[in-house]
Amino acid sequence: MLKPASLRDALVAALPQLQQSPGNIRFTIQRGRVVNTGTPSLSWEYRYTLSLVIADFTDSIDAVTVPLLVWARRHQPDLFDHAEKREQAIRFDIAPPSTDPAAASQPQQLAIEIDLVEAVLARPREGSPGAFDLIYKPEPPGQLDIAQRQLWELFLFGEKVAEWNYDPR
Repeated sequence: MLKPASLRDALVAALPQLQQSPGNIRFTIQRGRVVNTGTPSLSWEYRYTLSLVIADFTDSIDAVTVPLLVWARRHQPDLFDHAEKREQAIRFDIAPPSTDPAAASQPQQLAIEIDLVEAVLARPREGSPGAFDLIYKPEPPGQLDIAQRQLWELFLFGEKVAEWNYDPR
């Protein structure tokens, strides 16, 4: 599966706190399923919930949400296309949740779950009976995809909280 590492790279690139402590982000895969595509080939889809936890998180959840949504728009665009998926596909918990503005800088644990699908094509290897090439099928580009590289910056209440180079490839 390729998407967990891709999301990790995107978040670490975007968040200075994770650049300083990349070990503070952990991933687990939950409720995974292998779904055969119903074609004569051995192609399948991995369908799973990716659970990520950022420990000792002191930034606003907004600093994570924007790069997460930018990543999802490119790597899981169907989350934006269907009302039901938009409602349920990305969930989060913050422990301990803080409503006191004075405690906003206290470390918290941010847990996010996102439902993902990865299609794998199994193609017979030419000249090698019984051998297969596995190809992870890329997501089709969405209507709003940005095709060129850009520097993205995220400001919250006038303060820069994240910066990253967006590369659509």
